[in-house]
Amino acid sequence: MNLKNYIKAIVFILLLANASLAYSQNSSISNNAQISVLTCGSGDELYSTFGHSAIRVWDPVTRTDKVYNYGIFDFNAPNFYLNFVKGKLLFKVNKQDFSRFLYEYQYEKRWVKEQVLNLNTEQKQQLFNYLEKNVKPENRDYLYDYLYNNCATKIIEVLNISIGKDITFNEDHLEKNFTFRELLDQKLKTNTWSSFGIDLALGSKIDKQATILQHTFLPDYVWSQLNNSTIKNAPLVLSNRTILKEHKKVNSINFLGTPMFWSFLLLAFVAFITYTDYKNQLWSKWIDAFLFFVTGLIGLILTLLWFATDHTATANNFNLLWAMPVNLVALLLLFNKQNKKAKLHIYSIISLILLLVVPVVQLTGVQKFHPAFIPILLSLAIRYAFIWQKTK
Repeated sequence: MNLKNYIKAIVFILLLANASLAYSQNSSISNNAQISVLTCGSGDELYSTFGHSAIRVWDPVTRTDKVYNYGIFDFNAPNFYLNFVKGKLLFKVNKQDFSRFLYEYQYEKRWVKEQVLNLNTEQKQQLFNYLEKNVKPENRDYLYDYLYNNCATKIIEVLNISIGKDITFNEDHLEKNFTFRELLDQKLKTNTWSSFGIDLALGSKIDKQATILQHTFLPDYVWSQLNNSTIKNAPLVLSNRTILKEHKKVNSINFLGTPMFWSFLLLAFVAFITYTDYKNQLWSKWIDAFLFFVTGLIGLILTLLWFATDHTATANNFNLLWAMPVNLVALLLLFNKQNKKAKLHIYSIISLILLLVVPVVQLTGVQKFHPAFIPILLSLAIRYAFIWQKTK
């Protein structure tokens, strides 16, 4: 073998050895490794309002410090918004440097807490192997569901699948079981469009009481659940620490931009128009057309969310008692040249009866309605009563 070939052989062997070393580092962790769960505070955007959870693997021997993040989605993915509406949105798990992960939360001034898990070497390796397998391109995607399959629920699922035989998730640490809607409300200010939209779009399915483990769709409850869990009769969490401290945010709300203000403004406007109509023996059909069109369109969207998508939380939505798709048909009756007063009269009576059912649904706990709906319901009741009087 000449010198040139000899050098090539040495280089090849070194490259092979380096690749082998890299593979061994990626497929195993040392006894000194720590695996922890990261819980992050709320952000300003709606998708970050409820916080975040992730898993960190730190190994000083192999100089590994990675975060396995199940909250990754791509706005630029094909048909992103259509898939979101249809309930077919894919999220993925991604592996990134811990420093890069932490920078985002430093920039957004969100707190980050860490729970180091009390795992032996075998358990660490099992969990690490599962994460490494899960992050591969062919395994990393999952069908997202904001209540049952998100970045937070994935933490419990991953622990269950990889080392679940050794873990006991105790369920005696909460004084009260909340409904899913109550849990969402814990992270939302009532008089905001986010809260208004969620209470409008999500049906009575989220008004059922969640089990203790189902509370863990929120990261804060993952934190409390892990602190109340054991592994082979020992605490699952070895230690807790705060990585980034909480920054107190003062978010002032401009009342003029809130749903409560606009719904009361609508009520005042409808009451004024109706009083003017009654006093002057007029019929301002344009206000009825506006109400029929808006509530009918909302009802059509809610119906599609219920029957035409895979969203689990949009079913059985009793907002359809007042936001009725058939209002779009009633809209045609208002301006029909033929005499349709009898049909409008019957329709107004049925609509008023359905409006009376709404508080019954609320009081029986079947479904909770947003407070800003009350002025809207009163506005509809005023106009339905006016139509009834005009067409009898």
